[in-house]
Formats: sequence, C-alpha cells, structure tokens
Amino acid sequence: MDKQSRRDAVRDYKERKPSVGVFAVRCAATGQVWTGAARDLDQKQNGIWFGLRTGGYSNREMQAAWNAHGEAAFAYEPLEVLDVEGASAMGVDTLLKAAETRWRGELGAGKVVG
Repeated sequence: MDKQSRRDAVRDYKERKPSVGVFAVRCAATGQVWTGAARDLDQKQNGIWFGLRTGGYSNREMQAAWNAHGEAAFAYEPLEVLDVEGASAMGVDTLLKAAETRWRGELGAGKVVG
C-alpha cells in the first residue's frame, strides 16, 4: 500500500460513524445466548473473542462454554442498530440499556459481560 492509499484509509476510518446497538453471542452447541450493548458493533466482537481466546473472560459461563466447545461453536450477531443522531452521551446510554434489556427478555439471554 502506498503512502497516499494509507492516508486515505486512515482518514476514512476516522470519519466513519460507528454502529451503536445491541448484539448477541450464541453457542450453537449448547443453545446458550448472551446479549450486550456496544457503541461500536463492528469492533465489539474482537474484544470479546480476544478475552475468550486468552481464557480470562469476565463471564465465567460463557468462558466455560467456549472452553468446552471452541470458537467454531460461537457466533456474533448484531440484533439492532440504534439511531442515536443528536443524542447526548447519557441519552445513548439510556437507549442502549433499554434496547439490551428488551432483547435479553425476548431471547431469554444472559449478559455478555458477567
């Protein structure tokens, strides 16, 4: 990649608007589902998978399922992207919390972060 292409890629990354919303992590082997909220849905999976791969994830139930069934049994699924245009930081937090609670109830899911 030449210098100009690299600069353009960095600029595009900085200018992108992150997807704010709710996601689910599913274990196909057990049928377990966990939900969470994120200010950047596109990046959240990386952090969760890193914690699970290193064996120190804070949700012990999810870590145990990962250890027993492996990465191939897990899937990350965005459930809802919220429109937070013009919302304050506190407003975004309130919207995320409400959406996550609703999804957790609908799916009978646990929390991603234990």
